[in-house]
Amino acid sequence: MSEWWTYTLSDFLLFSPRTYYRLFELHHRAHWPLQLAALAAGALMLAAAMRGGRTSGRAAVAIAAAAWLWVGGSWYVERYATINWAAGWIGAGFAVQGLLLVASGVATTRLGFASAVALRRRLGVGIVLFALALQPVTGLLAGRSWTEAEVFGITPGPTAAATLGLLLLAERTRWELALIPLLGCLLDGATLWALDAADAWIPPALAVVAIGGLAATRGPGRVARATPQR
Repeated sequence: MSEWWTYTLSDFLLFSPRTYYRLFELHHRAHWPLQLAALAAGALMLAAAMRGGRTSGRAAVAIAAAAWLWVGGSWYVERYATINWAAGWIGAGFAVQGLLLVASGVATTRLGFASAVALRRRLGVGIVLFALALQPVTGLLAGRSWTEAEVFGITPGPTAAATLGLLLLAERTRWELALIPLLGCLLDGATLWALDAADAWIPPALAVVAIGGLAATRGPGRVARATPQR
């Protein structure tokens, strides 16, 4: 038996790259043209978060929550579970994230949006725009067809990345809402790495940038209060 340290991620794959990408193709064809609506919703999410305010903030979070719930059910439970026994559990995690977003930013206003510091705002907008517009293109540059591209609200990678960007635009850093999107980016990167995809580094890189931005900057709601003088 080979020693454990000689194994690579590809040794743990339950399917071939051809099978995985074929599943993406079937998924896209089954839901076309929902991809266009999902991208439009993602753009609306970004615009609403940048506008701020109670109503716009709730709309932004509602879009993100719907994306997590949809991807968890349509991709993980209905599609990916046919080749990966763990997909149902991952889909449950996506559902949990969707419900957390609803509880924090739709049913309540604990997740609100206001003018963030410049660095935080730039990072948030940049990550969301990358997830919406450029992440699908990276798959094409890596040699996959447009029917195998990752799209916000349809597949997990861009959905997780865009949510991290959205959290950077929030007025407070909510780490409990960042954990599952972080794991989603890392899982997406690990899967692509095991498939020997050229763009495998992108989801983890987006996660590192987002988490670094959340840790290094503060939303306006976290400014410390001055101690009153006696």
